[in-house]
Amino acid sequence: MKELIKCIAQALVDYPEKVTVIEIEGSQTSVLELTVAKEDLGKIIGKHGRTAGAIRTLLSAASAKARKRTVLEIIE
Repeated sequence: MKELIKCIAQALVDYPEKVTVIEIEGSQTSVLELTVAKEDLGKIIGKHGRTAGAIRTLLSAASAKARKRTVLEIIE
């Protein structure tokens, strides 16, 4: 899941080298913390949060296949 989010985020931003994804694992839920350059934050969130929502939908589908709940948090 971590690599999926990192790949998607790097494709969207102007500074792909500043994209970091930290995974915090729990017993049933994982939290992925996505950090990007300040200039790229708007590109990750998108208009009215549509891009972030689409990324979360892809993450949800991929994590359902792995039978684990995964949450994406975008860190400012």
